[in-house]
Amino acid sequence: MVANKPERALAEQWRDLLALHARTQCELDRALHQHGLCGSDFEVLDVLADGGCAYRVQEISERVHLSQSALSRLIARLERDGLVERGMCAEDRRGVRVSLTAKGRALHRDALPVQRAVLTRMLEPSA
Repeated sequence: MVANKPERALAEQWRDLLALHARTQCELDRALHQHGLCGSDFEVLDVLADGGCAYRVQEISERVHLSQSALSRLIARLERDGLVERGMCAEDRRGVRVSLTAKGRALHRDALPVQRAVLTRMLEPSA
């Protein structure tokens, strides 16, 4: 079965989007390396900094698009590095909340201009 032109165009648009994501992720990883972070690390710090409070792991997962297990491993590493801390959720004793430490907040503040510069370069339409 041969796809018609609109279907081919849609598939091509999807591939272009995937390629842009891959290029942008590589650029983020490369630029954030100077701060000891990768793009996924920064995304978690950014979500936590943006909210200014503790989030449940599930809430972070919905915003950073990582699997629950990948996010749990990432949070464990960030915690070992002293960037985040985990605590019990007051509303649900089984739940865990994650928040930035002072060290994590400072690192986020330092890395933020680097991340935003990459996003600007990669995602803004060229003039």
